[in-house]
Amino acid sequence: MTLDPTRVQAICFDVDGTLSDTDDQWAAMLTRRMAPLRRLFPGGDTRPFARRAVMCAETPGNLVYGLLDRVHLDDEVARLYSHICRHRVGRRPRVFKLVPGVAALLAVLHEHYPLAVVSARDEESTRAFLDQFELTGLFHSIATAQTCPYTKPLPDPVLWAAERMGVPPANCLMVGDTAVDVRAGKLAGTQTVGVLCGFGREAELRRAGADLILPHTAALGPVLLPEEAGGTTRET
Repeated sequence: MTLDPTRVQAICFDVDGTLSDTDDQWAAMLTRRMAPLRRLFPGGDTRPFARRAVMCAETPGNLVYGLLDRVHLDDEVARLYSHICRHRVGRRPRVFKLVPGVAALLAVLHEHYPLAVVSARDEESTRAFLDQFELTGLFHSIATAQTCPYTKPLPDPVLWAAERMGVPPANCLMVGDTAVDVRAGKLAGTQTVGVLCGFGREAELRRAGADLILPHTAALGPVLLPEEAGGTTRET
């Protein structure tokens, strides 16, 4: 499949693994917690195992959340999780990491396209991530796990974002790092881009039908705005 940049009039972005460097954060956290077991691993290095564990956990995690969504329990679980996080004794403020190059990419794309967030994250943590990096104002609409009756991989939040941006789904682009993101975009009728800086693997993204696969999110800029990459400004 091939992406047609001339059709793109609006862009939807996933958060985890696409804008937020979540996989590296989770892998680092698991590595720290596995420190007492490091003697069991070659060279005492638990990082490769932690990375693989995080990558493998993404698909079952999406499956469980999707099942909760189907039986209308996702909102309740999200509220419970937020409550536990807020009231956890001795908790530290959440600090997020940004995928390299994303801030500059969004600033440029914002000048040419309406942008939306389409995330399966809860509302609170999605807003906290965007606010930490002062990205909220760049997005026309923000869809989280609680925005629509159903979340990804169903197309509801993508369709909602397209409607809010006033752009037909066929002229929207869904950008994400997993097959779940690609499937949601395809079901909504958008073009899709898979990025390899998060949880997904290239073979999975190809099987899901991604129109284009990029090594990281920032590589989207030259694809959509080659004039900007070359130092000139594209008229809108």
